Amino acid sequence: MSDTRFAISSSALSASIDPLGAELWSLTDAQGRELMTDADPRWWTGHAPLLFPFVGRSRGDIYRLDGQDYPMAQHGFARRKPFAVVEQREDSLLLRLEADEETRAAYPFDFRLDMGFVLEGASLRMTATVSNRGEALMPFSFGYHPAFAWPLPYGGAAEAHRVTFEQPEPAPIRKVGEEPGLIARETIASPVEGDTLIPTHAMFEGDALIWDDLASRSLTWGAPGRPHLKIDFPDTPWLGLWQKPGAHYLCVEPWAGMADLEGFDGDVWAKQGIMALLPGDSRSFRMDVTLADV
Repeated sequence: MSDTRFAISSSALSASIDPLGAELWSLTDAQGRELMTDADPRWWTGHAPLLFPFVGRSRGDIYRLDGQDYPMAQHGFARRKPFAVVEQREDSLLLRLEADEETRAAYPFDFRLDMGFVLEGASLRMTATVSNRGEALMPFSFGYHPAFAWPLPYGGAAEAHRVTFEQPEPAPIRKVGEEPGLIARETIASPVEGDTLIPTHAMFEGDALIWDDLASRSLTWGAPGRPHLKIDFPDTPWLGLWQKPGAHYLCVEPWAGMADLEGFDGDVWAKQGIMALLPGDSRSFRMDVTLADV
Protein backbone atom coordinates (compact mmCIF):
# COMPACT_ATOMS: atom_id res chain seq x y z
CA MET A 1 0.00 0.00 0.00
CA SER A 2 1.26 3.48 -0.85
CA ASP A 3 0.92 6.53 1.38
CA THR A 4 -1.40 8.35 -1.01
CA ARG A 5 -4.49 7.03 -2.76
CA PHE A 6 -6.47 8.87 -5.41
CA ALA A 7 -10.20 9.57 -5.09
CA ILE A 8 -12.71 9.96 -7.91
CA SER A 9 -16.46 10.35 -7.64
CA SER A 10 -19.76 10.65 -9.49
CA SER A 11 -23.29 11.39 -8.34
CA ALA A 12 -23.75 7.77 -7.23
CA LEU A 13 -20.32 6.27 -6.49
CA SER A 14 -16.92 7.12 -5.05
CA ALA A 15 -13.74 5.16 -5.69
CA SER A 16 -10.30 5.14 -4.13
CA ILE A 17 -7.32 3.86 -6.14
CA ASP A 18 -3.85 3.06 -4.86
CA PRO A 19 -1.07 3.90 -7.35
CA LEU A 20 0.85 0.88 -6.04
CA GLY A 21 -0.39 -1.70 -8.50
CA ALA A 22 -3.12 0.67 -9.76
CA GLU A 23 -5.33 -1.19 -7.29
CA LEU A 24 -8.96 -0.28 -6.77
CA TRP A 25 -9.02 0.10 -3.00
CA SER A 26 -12.59 1.10 -2.27
CA LEU A 27 -15.93 1.56 -4.03
CA THR A 28 -18.75 3.18 -2.04
CA ASP A 29 -22.29 4.25 -2.85
CA ALA A 30 -23.77 7.73 -2.33
CA GLN A 31 -24.41 6.92 1.36
CA GLY A 32 -20.81 5.82 1.89
CA ARG A 33 -21.58 2.10 2.09
CA GLU A 34 -18.62 -0.05 1.07
CA LEU A 35 -19.12 -2.39 -1.87
CA MET A 36 -15.72 -4.06 -1.66
CA THR A 37 -13.79 -6.24 0.74
CA ASP A 38 -13.18 -5.25 4.35
CA ALA A 39 -9.58 -6.52 3.86
CA ASP A 40 -9.63 -8.24 7.23
CA PRO A 41 -6.01 -9.42 7.70
CA ARG A 42 -7.26 -12.73 9.10
CA TRP A 43 -8.17 -13.64 5.53
CA TRP A 44 -6.61 -11.50 2.80
CA THR A 45 -5.50 -7.87 2.68
CA GLY A 46 -5.79 -7.50 -1.09
CA HIS A 47 -8.50 -5.43 -2.71
CA ALA A 48 -8.28 -5.68 -6.50
CA PRO A 49 -4.80 -6.58 -7.80
CA LEU A 50 -4.10 -6.49 -11.53
CA LEU A 51 -2.72 -9.70 -13.03
CA PHE A 52 0.07 -8.95 -15.55
CA PRO A 53 2.13 -10.02 -17.46
CA PHE A 54 0.73 -13.45 -16.58
CA VAL A 55 -2.41 -14.67 -14.84
CA GLY A 56 -1.93 -17.26 -12.14
CA ARG A 57 1.15 -19.27 -11.28
CA SER A 58 3.82 -20.58 -13.61
CA ARG A 59 5.07 -24.02 -12.66
CA GLY A 60 7.94 -23.56 -10.22
CA ASP A 61 7.41 -19.79 -10.49
CA ILE A 62 9.45 -19.94 -13.72
CA TYR A 63 8.50 -19.62 -17.39
CA ARG A 64 10.60 -20.50 -20.43
CA LEU A 65 11.18 -18.17 -23.39
CA ASP A 66 13.48 -19.03 -26.29
CA GLY A 67 15.21 -21.69 -24.22
CA GLN A 68 15.86 -19.42 -21.24
CA ASP A 69 14.11 -19.60 -17.87
CA TYR A 70 12.81 -16.43 -16.21
CA PRO A 71 11.44 -15.98 -12.68
CA MET A 72 7.80 -14.92 -12.40
CA ALA A 73 5.78 -14.63 -9.21
CA GLN A 74 2.14 -15.72 -9.15
CA HIS A 75 -0.05 -13.25 -11.07
CA GLY A 76 2.98 -11.31 -12.30
CA PHE A 77 4.65 -8.15 -11.06
CA ALA A 78 2.25 -5.31 -11.96
CA ARG A 79 0.43 -5.54 -8.62
CA ARG A 80 3.68 -4.74 -6.79
CA LYS A 81 4.86 -1.86 -8.98
CA PRO A 82 4.09 1.85 -8.58
CA PHE A 83 2.10 3.37 -11.45
CA ALA A 84 2.58 6.95 -12.62
CA VAL A 85 -0.31 9.38 -12.90
CA VAL A 86 -1.05 10.35 -16.50
CA GLU A 87 -4.31 12.23 -15.94
CA GLN A 88 -6.63 12.86 -13.01
CA ARG A 89 -10.07 14.47 -13.04
CA GLU A 90 -12.92 14.54 -10.56
CA ASP A 91 -14.52 11.45 -12.08
CA SER A 92 -11.58 9.70 -13.75
CA LEU A 93 -7.99 8.60 -13.32
CA LEU A 94 -5.41 7.22 -15.74
CA LEU A 95 -2.34 5.44 -14.36
CA ARG A 96 0.62 3.97 -16.26
CA LEU A 97 3.30 1.33 -15.76
CA GLU A 98 6.20 1.05 -18.18
CA ALA A 99 9.03 -1.42 -18.50
CA ASP A 100 12.11 -0.72 -16.43
CA GLU A 101 15.36 -2.49 -15.54
CA GLU A 102 13.65 -4.54 -12.84
CA THR A 103 10.80 -5.75 -15.05
CA ARG A 104 13.10 -6.56 -17.97
CA ALA A 105 15.09 -8.96 -15.75
CA ALA A 106 11.95 -11.10 -15.44
CA TYR A 107 10.07 -10.12 -18.60
CA PRO A 108 12.37 -8.89 -21.41
CA PHE A 109 9.80 -6.80 -23.25
CA ASP A 110 9.23 -3.07 -23.66
CA PHE A 111 5.60 -2.95 -22.52
CA ARG A 112 3.26 -0.24 -21.35
CA LEU A 113 0.24 -0.94 -19.14
CA ASP A 114 -2.30 1.88 -18.89
CA MET A 115 -5.05 1.51 -16.30
CA GLY A 116 -8.03 3.82 -16.60
CA PHE A 117 -10.86 4.34 -14.11
CA VAL A 118 -13.98 6.33 -15.04
CA LEU A 119 -17.10 6.86 -12.92
CA GLU A 120 -20.30 7.52 -14.86
CA GLY A 121 -23.34 7.74 -12.58
CA ALA A 122 -23.73 4.33 -10.91
CA SER A 123 -21.05 2.66 -13.05
CA LEU A 124 -17.31 2.28 -12.66
CA ARG A 125 -15.57 1.51 -15.93
CA MET A 126 -12.07 0.08 -15.70
CA THR A 127 -9.98 -0.30 -18.85
CA ALA A 128 -6.54 -1.86 -18.98
CA THR A 129 -4.56 -1.29 -22.18
CA VAL A 130 -1.43 -3.35 -22.85
CA SER A 131 0.95 -1.96 -25.48
CA ASN A 132 4.01 -3.49 -27.10
CA ARG A 133 6.57 -0.71 -27.54
CA GLY A 134 9.41 -3.04 -28.48
CA GLU A 135 10.47 -4.86 -31.64
CA ALA A 136 9.69 -8.45 -30.65
CA LEU A 137 6.42 -10.34 -30.53
CA MET A 138 5.27 -10.07 -26.91
CA PRO A 139 3.56 -12.92 -25.00
CA PHE A 140 1.24 -11.92 -22.18
CA SER A 141 -1.99 -12.54 -20.33
CA PHE A 142 -4.12 -10.22 -18.22
CA GLY A 143 -6.72 -10.48 -15.51
CA TYR A 144 -8.76 -8.55 -12.95
CA HIS A 145 -9.06 -9.68 -9.31
CA PRO A 146 -11.51 -7.39 -7.42
CA ALA A 147 -12.99 -8.54 -4.10
CA PHE A 148 -16.61 -7.48 -3.54
CA ALA A 149 -18.40 -7.41 -0.22
CA TRP A 150 -20.11 -10.61 0.87
CA PRO A 151 -22.71 -9.71 1.99
CA LEU A 152 -23.30 -6.43 0.19
CA PRO A 153 -24.47 -3.64 2.53
CA TYR A 154 -28.16 -3.81 1.62
CA GLY A 155 -29.60 -6.11 4.24
CA GLY A 156 -29.59 -9.41 2.38
CA ALA A 157 -28.14 -12.38 4.26
CA ALA A 158 -24.80 -13.73 3.07
CA GLU A 159 -26.43 -17.11 2.42
CA ALA A 160 -28.96 -15.47 0.10
CA HIS A 161 -26.37 -13.93 -2.23
CA ARG A 162 -26.23 -15.26 -5.76
CA VAL A 163 -24.04 -15.02 -8.81
CA THR A 164 -26.43 -14.84 -11.75
CA PHE A 165 -24.81 -15.26 -15.15
CA GLU A 166 -26.22 -13.68 -18.29
CA GLN A 167 -26.50 -17.17 -19.83
CA PRO A 168 -26.79 -20.73 -18.50
CA GLU A 169 -23.38 -22.16 -17.62
CA PRO A 170 -23.58 -25.97 -17.84
CA ALA A 171 -19.98 -26.58 -18.92
CA PRO A 172 -17.61 -28.32 -16.50
CA ILE A 173 -15.24 -26.11 -14.52
CA ARG A 174 -11.70 -26.42 -13.24
CA LYS A 175 -10.14 -26.29 -9.81
CA VAL A 176 -6.63 -25.87 -8.47
CA GLY A 177 -4.81 -29.19 -8.38
CA GLU A 178 -2.31 -30.76 -6.00
CA GLU A 179 0.63 -28.77 -7.39
CA PRO A 180 0.40 -25.44 -5.54
CA GLY A 181 -1.39 -22.80 -7.61
CA LEU A 182 -1.58 -24.92 -10.76
CA ILE A 183 -4.76 -26.04 -12.50
CA ALA A 184 -5.91 -29.63 -12.37
CA ARG A 185 -6.21 -31.27 -15.77
CA GLU A 186 -9.46 -32.98 -14.80
CA THR A 187 -12.65 -30.92 -14.85
CA ILE A 188 -15.55 -31.17 -12.41
CA ALA A 189 -19.30 -30.72 -12.89
CA SER A 190 -20.57 -27.17 -13.00
CA PRO A 191 -21.99 -25.94 -9.67
CA VAL A 192 -24.24 -23.53 -11.60
CA GLU A 193 -27.94 -24.39 -11.70
CA GLY A 194 -29.11 -22.93 -15.00
CA ASP A 195 -27.72 -19.42 -14.82
CA THR A 196 -27.44 -19.21 -11.02
CA LEU A 197 -24.68 -20.05 -8.57
CA ILE A 198 -25.43 -19.91 -4.85
CA PRO A 199 -21.93 -19.75 -3.37
CA THR A 200 -20.99 -21.23 -0.03
CA HIS A 201 -17.77 -20.85 1.89
CA ALA A 202 -17.22 -24.60 1.58
CA MET A 203 -17.02 -24.30 -2.22
CA PHE A 204 -13.69 -22.50 -1.86
CA GLU A 205 -11.95 -24.89 0.50
CA GLY A 206 -10.03 -26.18 -2.51
CA ASP A 207 -9.23 -22.65 -3.79
CA ALA A 208 -10.87 -20.95 -6.79
CA LEU A 209 -13.67 -22.06 -9.09
CA ILE A 210 -12.49 -21.57 -12.67
CA TRP A 211 -14.54 -21.32 -15.86
CA ASP A 212 -12.51 -21.82 -19.06
CA ASP A 213 -15.57 -22.60 -21.18
CA LEU A 214 -17.69 -19.59 -20.26
CA ALA A 215 -20.72 -18.51 -22.28
CA SER A 216 -21.39 -15.29 -20.35
CA ARG A 217 -19.59 -11.97 -20.42
CA SER A 218 -21.74 -10.45 -17.68
CA LEU A 219 -23.13 -11.44 -14.28
CA THR A 220 -24.82 -9.98 -11.23
CA TRP A 221 -23.86 -10.34 -7.57
CA GLY A 222 -26.23 -9.81 -4.68
CA ALA A 223 -29.31 -10.99 -2.81
CA PRO A 224 -32.72 -11.25 -4.53
CA GLY A 225 -34.89 -8.17 -4.06
CA ARG A 226 -31.94 -5.99 -3.01
CA PRO A 227 -29.62 -3.58 -4.80
CA HIS A 228 -26.87 -5.58 -6.46
CA LEU A 229 -23.78 -5.30 -8.61
CA LYS A 230 -23.83 -5.89 -12.36
CA ILE A 231 -20.39 -6.86 -13.59
CA ASP A 232 -19.52 -6.79 -17.30
CA PHE A 233 -16.28 -8.16 -18.76
CA PRO A 234 -16.61 -8.19 -22.57
CA ASP A 235 -12.92 -8.72 -23.36
CA THR A 236 -12.00 -11.61 -21.05
CA PRO A 237 -13.20 -15.13 -21.93
CA TRP A 238 -12.49 -16.90 -18.63
CA LEU A 239 -13.56 -16.35 -15.04
CA GLY A 240 -12.40 -17.21 -11.56
CA LEU A 241 -14.42 -16.93 -8.36
CA TRP A 242 -12.44 -17.08 -5.12
CA GLN A 243 -12.37 -16.31 -1.44
CA LYS A 244 -10.64 -17.53 1.69
CA PRO A 245 -13.43 -19.63 3.21
CA GLY A 246 -15.30 -17.60 5.81
CA ALA A 247 -14.09 -14.18 4.68
CA HIS A 248 -16.41 -11.26 3.91
CA TYR A 249 -15.70 -10.99 0.19
CA LEU A 250 -16.10 -12.78 -3.11
CA CYS A 251 -13.48 -12.18 -5.78
CA VAL A 252 -14.99 -11.97 -9.27
CA GLU A 253 -11.99 -12.37 -11.58
CA PRO A 254 -12.35 -12.00 -15.36
CA TRP A 255 -9.25 -13.46 -16.99
CA ALA A 256 -7.60 -13.59 -20.39
CA GLY A 257 -5.19 -16.36 -19.46
CA MET A 258 -4.73 -18.60 -16.43
CA ALA A 259 -2.21 -20.57 -14.40
CA ASP A 260 -0.26 -23.46 -15.86
CA LEU A 261 -1.87 -26.87 -15.92
CA GLU A 262 -0.32 -29.43 -13.58
CA GLY A 263 2.76 -30.99 -15.16
CA PHE A 264 3.17 -28.26 -17.78
CA ASP A 265 6.77 -28.05 -19.02
CA GLY A 266 6.51 -26.11 -22.27
CA ASP A 267 7.59 -22.78 -23.67
CA VAL A 268 5.69 -19.62 -22.78
CA TRP A 269 3.91 -19.72 -26.13
CA ALA A 270 2.34 -23.04 -25.15
CA LYS A 271 0.90 -21.69 -21.89
CA GLN A 272 -2.88 -21.66 -21.65
CA GLY A 273 -4.38 -18.38 -22.78
CA ILE A 274 -1.15 -16.66 -23.82
CA MET A 275 -1.78 -13.82 -26.28
CA ALA A 276 0.74 -12.49 -28.81
CA LEU A 277 1.06 -8.73 -29.24
CA LEU A 278 2.79 -7.44 -32.36
CA PRO A 279 5.29 -4.59 -32.08
CA GLY A 280 3.43 -1.29 -31.99
CA ASP A 281 0.08 -2.91 -31.20
CA SER A 282 -2.17 -2.55 -28.15
CA ARG A 283 -4.98 -4.58 -26.64
CA SER A 284 -7.57 -3.40 -24.12
CA PHE A 285 -9.58 -5.23 -21.47
CA ARG A 286 -12.65 -3.63 -19.93
CA MET A 287 -14.49 -4.40 -16.72
CA ASP A 288 -17.58 -2.43 -15.69
CA VAL A 289 -19.15 -2.51 -12.23
CA THR A 290 -22.64 -1.02 -11.94
CA LEU A 291 -24.70 -0.58 -8.80
CA ALA A 292 -28.19 -1.62 -9.88
CA ASP A 293 -31.50 -1.17 -8.10
CA VAL A 294 -33.91 -4.05 -7.61
